[in-house]
Amino acid sequence: MQFRHLAWLMLSVMLGFSAQVVAATPVNKVAGQEAAVENKIPKMVTTVCVACHAADGNSVISVNPKLAGQHPEYLTKQLSEFKSGKRANAVMSGMASMLSDADMKELATYFSAQKQTLGQAKTNGSGSIGEKIYRGGIAVSNVPACAGCHGPAGTGLPKQFPRLAGQHADYTLAQLRTFRTGERANAPMMMAIAARMTDAEMAAVADYMQGLR
Repeated sequence: MQFRHLAWLMLSVMLGFSAQVVAATPVNKVAGQEAAVENKIPKMVTTVCVACHAADGNSVISVNPKLAGQHPEYLTKQLSEFKSGKRANAVMSGMASMLSDADMKELATYFSAQKQTLGQAKTNGSGSIGEKIYRGGIAVSNVPACAGCHGPAGTGLPKQFPRLAGQHADYTLAQLRTFRTGERANAPMMMAIAARMTDAEMAAVADYMQGLR
């Protein structure tokens, strides 16, 4: 009887140990998968995004936008529209085509959390034509004040309007021009506004916004 009892005890211990090993295997696998997902975005930033936007989202190339501090909802929307083709850009469409919805949200969250470097207007500071357009619009051509949607300090409005403060003037000017020509067609309101602006007006307000903070 003692031998039988001992045998059952040993069998129970062995079965219990086996069950723990089996149970631990999927947990480790899942943990590995989660780590792979978590490491994907930083790796993408340092190997892909960095070339045009810098690792912290503060592009040093003025024709490429600063992404640091931008609203995550706006960044996610732009990536999605690059992928779908609603916003035309050969380079970004190719990049976005490789991203899942989750990837886009992760990238947007990453860049929005970075601190934006401050910019400075070259000639359109306080009292300039650029400031007048930004804060008061252009009455004669029915152009509304930029501040009406993007705020007095250019911080924008989450889920609706992007941050413009500190953005490279060269990039902003290029976008206004593509809105006017229809090359960029994913914001009908901006297309209508840009269609009523001259190059000089666009350049002035873009320069002013570069210095907003």
